[in-house]
Amino acid sequence: MEKAIIVKDVSKKYKLYKKSSEKILDLLTPKSYGEDFYALNHVDFEADKGDVVGFVGINGSGKSTLSNIIAGIVPETTGSVTLNGQAALIAVASGLKGDLTGRENIELKCLMLGFSKKEIQEMEEDIIDFAELEKFIDQPVKSYSSGMKSRLGFAISVNIDPDILIIDEALSVGDKAFAEKSLEKMKEFKAKGKTMIFVSHSIGQMKKFCEKILWLEFGTVKDFGPVDEVLPKYEEFLKKYKKMSKKEKKKYREEASKKNAELKTATI
Repeated sequence: MEKAIIVKDVSKKYKLYKKSSEKILDLLTPKSYGEDFYALNHVDFEADKGDVVGFVGINGSGKSTLSNIIAGIVPETTGSVTLNGQAALIAVASGLKGDLTGRENIELKCLMLGFSKKEIQEMEEDIIDFAELEKFIDQPVKSYSSGMKSRLGFAISVNIDPDILIIDEALSVGDKAFAEKSLEKMKEFKAKGKTMIFVSHSIGQMKKFCEKILWLEFGTVKDFGPVDEVLPKYEEFLKKYKKMSKKEKKKYREEASKKNAELKTATI
């Protein structure tokens, strides 16, 4: 099958500083300051055209980092990402400018994606209607609730009709009715053969909507495969992890991070 997304040996490194002066010294001097932190560590992942892939993993596993890299929002440190088509990220406040109104954000985002002013005018009312923000659309986005921002971001992204749709926790905020409407829209995209990445803590939504699951654990790929193979293993892990004490969770994280560091050293 034709590949829609190819993520090859992708790592994302950040620097953690104890104080702001360390960051300045790191920029100005040859000596290295701060601690290296790998949000992603040698990640390989491919999605075929038309795949609907769920990203799962406990907080801090790298789901949003990988989503942002695939969407082109942040660059990878090493490795490569190849996309077959245009990608759009739907996340709370993703790409929205707080000082601009909702309408101005629609125009700006669509202009940046290459749409003409005429095309934007034709799309604008559909976007506003879908977002259900009629009386708020000319208010600054910084005055919006997280649910309103999510609705606007979702409405823009689905109406520009991208080839690859990345939904990062966008349905976890706002009202249930809008979430159900959004899921219906996503089903339309699925029927059209669009490729979708779905990041959510809702196992129920994953089972209902996804075909494959990518399980990330502290920046590395723990498992990848069909929903009915990977999700039961992840659910079993979650049960055990939730029963752990804070001390046990900390130990588990430290051991997993150590394995990741060993992986990094072995593959450099």
